[in-house]
Amino acid sequence: MAGRDPWRATVDRIVAGPAFAAAVATLRAEHERTVEDIVRLTEIPAPPFAEEVRARAYMAMLADHGLDDVEMDGVGNVMGLRRGTGNGPLVVVAAHLDTVFPAGTDVTVRREGTKLFAPGVGDDTRSLAVNLALVRAMDAAGIRTEADLLILGDVGEEGLGDLRGVRHVFREGRYRDRVKAFLTVDFPEMNGITVAGVGSRRYRVTFRGPGGHSWMDFGRVSPMQAMATTVVALGRLAVPEDPRTTLAATVVSGGTSINAIPHTVTLQVDLRSEDAGELARLDARFRSIVTEAVAAENAARDTGAGPVTADLDLVGDREAGRQDPGNDLIRAATAALGRFGFDATGSSGSTDANVPISLGIPAIRIGSGGHGGLAHTLDEWIDVEPEESVRGMSATLATILAIAGTSDA
Repeated sequence: MAGRDPWRATVDRIVAGPAFAAAVATLRAEHERTVEDIVRLTEIPAPPFAEEVRARAYMAMLADHGLDDVEMDGVGNVMGLRRGTGNGPLVVVAAHLDTVFPAGTDVTVRREGTKLFAPGVGDDTRSLAVNLALVRAMDAAGIRTEADLLILGDVGEEGLGDLRGVRHVFREGRYRDRVKAFLTVDFPEMNGITVAGVGSRRYRVTFRGPGGHSWMDFGRVSPMQAMATTVVALGRLAVPEDPRTTLAATVVSGGTSINAIPHTVTLQVDLRSEDAGELARLDARFRSIVTEAVAAENAARDTGAGPVTADLDLVGDREAGRQDPGNDLIRAATAALGRFGFDATGSSGSTDANVPISLGIPAIRIGSGGHGGLAHTLDEWIDVEPEESVRGMSATLATILAIAGTSDA
């Protein structure tokens, strides 16, 4: 048909082939094994900056699945290579190992019907297990891709992990110059893909002063006042709706007593934007606000015992980035999701895809199949009902095969 998207034709050819049908049959037949893998991995704690126990378990699973060159790199990522036929570019299929939950969190999985409940079960442990299931399905069906597939379990996606795992892959990893496309499989829901990276700058600001007694030293400068002035000024900033840009004062702490002027208070701030230039402008303005707030406090009150000062520590710095919405990866994913009845609307988000997008490498976040909710809470859940789960995994598999190239499916 004239004007038909060639990626739709590619996906239709893949999905209609006997090899793809055999792969989906394997996903369905081994669904309970995939669920068992989800439970096993979920119950291995992976707090921020302490993913090693889970990483080693996942590395052993990669080796058991027959991948080549299975390894743990210098920052704790684990990976294995499923070799293609082309001896050329590489497609990364990733899921992150870490969760947001601190050490000591009870991660025991509770099953109620087709639902699993546990912290981190959907974000992103399910995806780790699904990526293994996709490897098994391709192997059982005898599918060979043209591009090599790097199956990656990466560290540091959440919070102050600051994407350190994927950043290492692209800055220092041995495959960094071969990556053709990057898919991070993250959270179950299949409707929509993340195609733009929301950048962020995160600060911990420490305000210090001489302290004192609230009655006897009244009139002396206070770091609490400087912090409060900062928060008020930040809240009055106007930011654009397009590109979407946000700011938030999120955590405050400090002081020793209700009747003491504090020596130290801290403020944590989250600044975000879809656009790197806009984020840089917001960052510069925030820094100025802190400087101005300190100066205003020192001008307003007595500095005889010492002035108020502020130290800004950048504790998070995620790249922002946009990409051509018509690139091959996005078109392949759009065609594959549509083929299985999912909405492929693109959105922006803060995921491992930020890093390759910022480097000009096509990258998306795509779902692992099924449904889930209450991510980042102790009541997090996923639904592992077989048919809906397999439908989602099939769409992700079709995306991978379309962009990696294959004549076997």
